Amino acid sequence: MKIVRAWQFSFALLVLFAISSPIRAKANTQASDRKTPKEIAAGLHPVEADYTVHDFHFDDGQTMPELRLHYTTLGHPKRDANGRVTNAVLFMHGTGGTGHQFLSPNFAGVLFGPGELLDANKYFIILTDDIGHGHSSKPSDGLRAKFPNYDYDDMVRGEHLVVTDALHVNHLRLVGGTSMGCMHTWVWAEKYPDFMDAALPLACLPIQISGRNRMIRRMLMDSIRNDPAWDNGNYTKEPECGIRGALNLLFVLVSCPLCQQKTAPTQQLADQAAEASMKRELAVTDANDMLYAFDSSRDYDPSPKLGMIKTWVMAINSADDQVNPPELNIVPQEIKKVRHGQFVLLPISDKTRGHGTHSLPAVWQQYLVKLLAESAH
Repeated sequence: MKIVRAWQFSFALLVLFAISSPIRAKANTQASDRKTPKEIAAGLHPVEADYTVHDFHFDDGQTMPELRLHYTTLGHPKRDANGRVTNAVLFMHGTGGTGHQFLSPNFAGVLFGPGELLDANKYFIILTDDIGHGHSSKPSDGLRAKFPNYDYDDMVRGEHLVVTDALHVNHLRLVGGTSMGCMHTWVWAEKYPDFMDAALPLACLPIQISGRNRMIRRMLMDSIRNDPAWDNGNYTKEPECGIRGALNLLFVLVSCPLCQQKTAPTQQLADQAAEASMKRELAVTDANDMLYAFDSSRDYDPSPKLGMIKTWVMAINSADDQVNPPELNIVPQEIKKVRHGQFVLLPISDKTRGHGTHSLPAVWQQYLVKLLAESAH
């Protein structure tokens, strides 16, 4: 175990965020037609696919006859003489996000392009849409409040099925994630301890969600449930009042005071920014999807099993992250339980963006260099 302060090294939004019977599945693959100019210039060629899992059993006891799991890949897997995949990398998104967010110029352009640290010509990049998110099965597809009450263990099992059954990958060089994906990274390290060489949890705490974080999540969910228009999930029109309240709380949780002051230094600009943000988010938010996504964190708590983690771990948080404020001093204490664990606290700078720093590898990739070197076999 080692605790690392960011300034000790010279090198270096999305916003947030055991199956008991046999599973039969199929995958349908197609090339992505949503590449950005930066992706095309970088020579990236994302491929998207849907993997259909039959009779998926959720932790709450419910079963879905068909569960759709969507994913995006870059590059191709490579195997050693024993058939073991040596170059696969899994990145997992935050609450309300999708795997496609990692194709942004700020992420893919920094990590996955030719000559970059995780060059897609050398690595096989796997980007999942979690249960309840993106193009994977979610409440807004039609089941609404009858959708199974999935949790993080269900989501991680879904990610594992994509990796193993859909893509036939039997080993991961690196598992990493942002916000919710950060928490999933801890779950992966405990649930599949021999499956990966290294883990990169970005912007989370390896304990039960509690304190202000839990309070705001509870208030956010209550805002939706207490809107009469929600109608127990059977609304015909989005419960806008409840969603507005939820989005306002979420903004408080994930915003970056220095960033907002810099971009909106006057009352007029601040009002305009707030209005534009609310309009943008209302257009893409479904109340049930949001409610389920935040409720899925209800039983997350990797802390009791941290000592069982075998892989090399580099946990990274930012000092201006209000979701995981450094004054709680939680990660420095918990990382001591991890045999090969290190913690980096990025200092506030003009490059950090609060919680959203997790999606800016230009700020933290030097520590990924160190993690890959230390975990090489």
